Amino acid sequence: MKTYSAKPTEVTREWYVIDASKAPMGRLATEAAALLIGKGKPMVTSHIDCGDYVIVINAAQLVATGNKLEGKKYYQHSQYPGGLKTATLKEMMAKDPTKVIFKAVRGMLPVNKLRSGRLLRLKIYAGSEHNHSPQMPKEYVLKSTRKAEKEVK
Repeated sequence: MKTYSAKPTEVTREWYVIDASKAPMGRLATEAAALLIGKGKPMVTSHIDCGDYVIVINAAQLVATGNKLEGKKYYQHSQYPGGLKTATLKEMMAKDPTKVIFKAVRGMLPVNKLRSGRLLRLKIYAGSEHNHSPQMPKEYVLKSTRKAEKEVK
């Protein structure tokens, strides 16, 4: 038996919608990164980009567990002495909630030549409206919310 290797012409991409208000930030980032990489597909190949498109809605209502709103820090340095800027998660959410999710998903993706292309397929919106309805995206239920839905039924 030979090992299968996907070809770029064979890749078919789906569109998925993830609601950021339903699960914690880390769970959202790992699931979105797995969809962007294409980990759930049987044809996944490490050197070919087999991933799907991901739309994240309700970024302004992102769930942060524990003391992350005050304790999680984002750092930025200008490479000059004294040029370190820090911001908490709460400050970043007030400024631009889409940037928080982008940074979280970017951190979950492997650092290689495919990362920038995968991030271009990530669409993040602060509200519940998006303009990708012609692509007929499927709603993706996050794993932590699946257990809660089973308990309700």
